[in-house]
Amino acid sequence: MNDLDDQQQAARDWFESLRDSICAEFEAIEREAGSDAAFDYIPWDRVDPSGAPGGGGVRGVMKGRVFEKVGVNVSTVGGTFEGDFAKTIHGADEKPDFFATGISLVAHMANPHVPAVHMNTRFLCTTKRWFGGGADLNPPLPIEEDTADFHATLKAACDSHDADHYPRFRQWADDYFYIPHRKVHRGVGGIFYDHLERDWAADFAFTQDVGRAFLDTYPRIVRRRMDQPFTDADLQQMRVWRGRYAEFNLVYDRGTLFGLKTGGNIDAILMSLPPVAAWD
Repeated sequence: MNDLDDQQQAARDWFESLRDSICAEFEAIEREAGSDAAFDYIPWDRVDPSGAPGGGGVRGVMKGRVFEKVGVNVSTVGGTFEGDFAKTIHGADEKPDFFATGISLVAHMANPHVPAVHMNTRFLCTTKRWFGGGADLNPPLPIEEDTADFHATLKAACDSHDADHYPRFRQWADDYFYIPHRKVHRGVGGIFYDHLERDWAADFAFTQDVGRAFLDTYPRIVRRRMDQPFTDADLQQMRVWRGRYAEFNLVYDRGTLFGLKTGGNIDAILMSLPPVAAWD
């Protein structure tokens, strides 16, 4: 997309640089495991319902020895929301024009002792401008050390900006990443925030620190668990858990709906789905 203003360009540049850092770290983990797996990057373009160019993105996917399937996507899109969907978006009910840029990541791991993970941060513009996102840990076989590490790192990032952020955004994640028809949470939580629109520079700095916190903690957890032995029963537990994950993303996830409603790349939107899952 052309003609981005300074805020839009800065956000886009950050999300793309964060993608590069994360992918490099994940590829380094694969090399440590004796694998030469690397990300494949597939660019895509979007046409707005008006017929005008609507931006696009790059879908990054790697399938390796440690990461059974990991997707790290970036996108920058804009145009006009169609129909009643505009009424569901902050600041778009009267004027349906929008701009959105962000990064979205989901990793499904080969070893059941390595937790799957989701991370997403984004900047949206309608008649309002705000940041949103977060990260949450999704272990098939929860280990308290890993859960505590993940939450402590996110808490430190939050506390450096506002003491209210962590308790508020942790509760928001617990409320959001819940599967009502199963009456279970999707994982062991993390943080989730949206409509952060107090001060642009401060909100952008916080969103950057969320990305840095993820890059700090998750690779450490992966390296801690990736060589741990597992059983066939562990594998089956992971596959059943992945079924729950798929149910949430297909039925309840707002990001999935946003991508589908705005004409995003289908493969990029559904990259969050696991490669193999099972249902009882």
